Amino acid sequence: MLMRFYTVPTAKDARRSVVWAIWLIGIFYLFSLVIGYGAGALVGPAEILAAPGAVNSAAPLLAFELGGTVLLGIIAGVAFATILAVVAGLTITASASFAHDVYASVIKRGKVPPNGEVRVARITAVVIGAVAIGLGILALQAGINIAFLVALAFAVAASANLPTILYTLFWKDFTTQGALWSIYGGLIACIGLIIFSPVVSGAPVNELTGKSTSLIQDVDFSWFPLNNPGLVSIPLSFFLGWLGSRLSKERPDELKNAELEVRAFTGIGAEKAVQH
Repeated sequence: MLMRFYTVPTAKDARRSVVWAIWLIGIFYLFSLVIGYGAGALVGPAEILAAPGAVNSAAPLLAFELGGTVLLGIIAGVAFATILAVVAGLTITASASFAHDVYASVIKRGKVPPNGEVRVARITAVVIGAVAIGLGILALQAGINIAFLVALAFAVAASANLPTILYTLFWKDFTTQGALWSIYGGLIACIGLIIFSPVVSGAPVNELTGKSTSLIQDVDFSWFPLNNPGLVSIPLSFFLGWLGSRLSKERPDELKNAELEVRAFTGIGAEKAVQH
């Protein structure tokens, strides 16, 4: 959704685009429930599990059941285009964010040589692609359904961002130190728990494939029992945000907090739409 801010001409159009994105994404996730239950009812669990891709083939099999090869071709084409768009968007966002926020702002502290950000963004895109391909190969060898990585991505994002957003909007005593503790603490805790969870090593053997469902086979260094650490890292991030704010010497600015609250809930005082 962040990409919507970079593909529209004005701030007003960006807000309208985000609203459309929220509705479309929400409807998509509701439809995923309908597609899953529909495939289970019309196609059958046995045929789905026996097909290449197992549960990932539920939607194509349902399309073939309802509309034959024509609908199957449409669904396959849409899925292929969606995969390309998502991968391209994630790669561009990650490489640009690293080049601008980390390299230019943190490492170089604004003193970036000409074309420095572009060069770093290109290198970052190559590195991200190589890491993604490597993890994909490990998942393929282990016979893992990589769809579960979506839930892990949501857990990481929520651990790093959700408490800060909610505290900023609804808690007037929230401070900069609380935000930093919440963001970095939640992010580090979530990634650390993933590394030491059955997702990476130590998962039991799958009866259908005869292999472990972990990314790394024949190794067990896991001690965290859950596949998704969100149940631990998200509450921990909330706690660190509260604790950091309480221990901070910074005094909250009540006027700015009131301004932010009015602007967030009414839009009054927001910047007018400008070309960018």
